[in-house]
Amino acid sequence: MHYLEVILFLMAVIGVVALGIWKSERGVGGDEKTASGYFLAGRGLTFWLVGFSLIAANISTEQFVGMSGKASDWLGMAIASYEWMAAVTLVVVALVFLPKFLKAGIYTIPEFLEYRYGPFSRFVMAVATLVILVGVPTAAVIYSGATVISGYYPDVPILGSLTAACWLIAIVAAVYVFIGGLKACAWTDLIWGSSLIVSGAIVMFLAFSTLAQAPAEELIETRVATSSATVEDIEQAGAWERFKLLNDGEPRTGPNTSGGKLNMVRPIDDPEIPWTVLLLGLWIPNFFYWGLNQYIMQRSLAAKSVAEGQKGIVLAAFLKLLIPFVVVIPGILAFNLFSDQLLEAAQARNAVHLEQLEAGGTRALTVSFNFAELEPELTRRVIAHNATLAGLPAPEIHPAAEPEILTALAHETAAQARAADRTIRSAQLTGYNYDATFAVLLRMLVKDKPWLSWFVLAAIFGAVVSSLAAMLNSASTIATMDIFNRVFKEASQPTLVMAGRSFVVIFVIIAAIIAPFLASPRFGGIFTFIQEFQGFISPGILTVFFFGLLIPTAPRFLGWMGIVLNAVLYGTFKWGLGDWMAANGLWFSANMSFLDRMGLCFIIVALFCTAMTLWKPLRTPVVLPVNAAMDITPSKGAKICGFGVIGLTIVLYIIFW
Repeated sequence: MHYLEVILFLMAVIGVVALGIWKSERGVGGDEKTASGYFLAGRGLTFWLVGFSLIAANISTEQFVGMSGKASDWLGMAIASYEWMAAVTLVVVALVFLPKFLKAGIYTIPEFLEYRYGPFSRFVMAVATLVILVGVPTAAVIYSGATVISGYYPDVPILGSLTAACWLIAIVAAVYVFIGGLKACAWTDLIWGSSLIVSGAIVMFLAFSTLAQAPAEELIETRVATSSATVEDIEQAGAWERFKLLNDGEPRTGPNTSGGKLNMVRPIDDPEIPWTVLLLGLWIPNFFYWGLNQYIMQRSLAAKSVAEGQKGIVLAAFLKLLIPFVVVIPGILAFNLFSDQLLEAAQARNAVHLEQLEAGGTRALTVSFNFAELEPELTRRVIAHNATLAGLPAPEIHPAAEPEILTALAHETAAQARAADRTIRSAQLTGYNYDATFAVLLRMLVKDKPWLSWFVLAAIFGAVVSSLAAMLNSASTIATMDIFNRVFKEASQPTLVMAGRSFVVIFVIIAAIIAPFLASPRFGGIFTFIQEFQGFISPGILTVFFFGLLIPTAPRFLGWMGIVLNAVLYGTFKWGLGDWMAANGLWFSANMSFLDRMGLCFIIVALFCTAMTLWKPLRTPVVLPVNAAMDITPSKGAKICGFGVIGLTIVLYIIFW
């Protein structure tokens, strides 16, 4: 650890946090001792605070760790659809959703459901949102931030421990939001958001510089199978051309390097982002996240007017177009440059399970394709171990069995072991630790440059704290305004603020306890974990909001019933029906991706809502409340720029099709 790096890093973090707390005590945004001042910054945020706050709340280490990890693996550029489709989604949110929400003067998204569907619908959404928000993205941000810190300082006491780093991040963010509320978050987000984009650009520049100088003989080992590049081609190429030679080609379904990684459109049987999800499935988490997710929309709800909010959201939409260039592309480069380091990171994670294997432990083990390819003999031992746990003889395996067969046998015997004894737990051995991608990039590219590394580390740490503070503030807002305030209806403004601060402490403890367990490979990577588990609520909430906004006669019971129905459907598809459909030829590929599950749930819930509306429509359409103090004049400039952002998105898809 370099002392200059540490001193500059601490000065930057302490200085920015102090600025946020100071700004929360004075200036724009009202009194933090009132609910409006603490939870919504007094509804006084201007467009540039809204825009950068949205980006800083969104782009944190779960994006840098999760998206760069997915890009390093087989998905490549396809993971950028989450960002570029989000740009289009944000424009729709700015022009359609935001005016209705601000006109109603709501504090929380569940509050809107009460006005439209009734108090029970508000309660159901509040509880469902809290469970997912605290247990999934909040815990994931803590884990991903700790992954970067512990991966960057693997040999430093406390910082090198994943669990200790989780608690360090959780405590700093909790203190930050406990004192200053949303206004403190918004002001520091302005700095962290811009610094984060600059830091990502620095990492990308250093990665391309390293690629230009790397030996062609080493780079060729990471070339995708559908590329025809030779060592001579790579030797004669510049950095960008090397990037294309190594990663361009026809995309194919399979393990890393099976096919091209520079395509936005993946084959229909891709297990995560088949091209079918671009039609519906991927839009669902996007619209839910940007339009109905409390910790994101809370920034927009705090805008001083509809026009300021719209301009801020469109600014965020433009910035979203830049994110893949500073997150996804460096992730692809990481595998080209540092695949050995990703292998070492996986070996460190596998070590505890391999020790149990040597000791004849009672944990069943599965393996990834890359592990079976790199360690075929060890995989055979895993298969024999699983068979012993199941009380079965070890299966006969051909000496030249391919990695696909070994991987399948490991999964099959692990399932047999769990079926034979319900107390047996399982774990996975992986060939590469893709969640370590961004930490490896930082360690290999900037750690030896203390005059630069402090800035990158401060921006990353600030992004973690900003996102975590945003989630904690939003969770406490929902718990206070949608649950606590409904029980204690006479509570004073200072009491509501104190309740919100108490909930911050409770939620951060829960999330910090969960976070270290997310290191398990069974979650499929941190980014997939976040997106997949939000599927339990996102299609249902999106459907009932669409019906609530667009169909005034939709019956009130749809508010809670649509959310509950979706949770049941999604769980059914995830833990049984989806696999059964795929195994019996009732699906168009060998597996049902979680985004396709979302699409199916959305369609079924929408059909249910349509049938119920035709059967029992409201006799009197619902009239929503009006916040007379809010300026609801729309921004013409935001509309023009919004359509420009949509045009740029189309151009990017054409380039990377």
